[in-house]
Amino acid sequence: MRREPVLLVIAHGSRDPRHAATVHALVRRVRSLRPGLRVETGFLDFAVPSVQGVLESLAAEGVRDVVALPLLLTRAFHAKADIPAVLRDAPPQLRIRQAEVLGPSPLLLSALERRLYEAGLSPADRSSTGVVLASAGSTDPEAIAVIADIAREWWHTGWCAVRPAFASASLPRTEDAVRELRELGCSTVAVAPYVLAPGFLPDRIARGAAGADVLAEVLGPAPEVARVLLERYDAARVPRLTAIGA
Repeated sequence: MRREPVLLVIAHGSRDPRHAATVHALVRRVRSLRPGLRVETGFLDFAVPSVQGVLESLAAEGVRDVVALPLLLTRAFHAKADIPAVLRDAPPQLRIRQAEVLGPSPLLLSALERRLYEAGLSPADRSSTGVVLASAGSTDPEAIAVIADIAREWWHTGWCAVRPAFASASLPRTEDAVRELRELGCSTVAVAPYVLAPGFLPDRIARGAAGADVLAEVLGPAPEVARVLLERYDAARVPRLTAIGA
């Protein structure tokens, strides 16, 4: 029987140890949902193992097929440039297919709502609550447009209002979006970090949420996020002509 490709989850990495701990917790969740699937983790920077190191180890073991999944919510610079560059330097005997980034996905909206409800909101609060969809930010116009689209889509599910905000590179900042929702007349203002793991930029989001009533946790190892990873893996594991190293 032909083995399934190894799933290699590629995380950005951070000097903050909470980042790697959260990534590993998410990977454990993925493994629990798909017993028997081999899932490895590699980091682009700041943490070990490195992506290159994992790829070399897999090749040395005789692995041939790998699905490389960027642990990213938007298709920005890392997904378009950094990760493809690392994969091009992989051992030549590996057949690697790069999966799509995680977002956008209805499951991620469900995960955002899970975090808001865990932070104290209830479904009955939707019509009176304004939500700040706070992301890390990017200089990539495509990534910024995706965040704005998600905010509009989420607003149509019944929230008082939803405003995008960014911790870096783009405007508005979280605190500005919180202020706007207050001025709009929302009875409650909540901040939903659209980030996967703790770190420098999520901490900046948290500081910007000081004027809000509710601050949700990062998405982390939410079951919905794990399910998105498996969806992206399943979509990528069918061989394609664009496979890297094929």
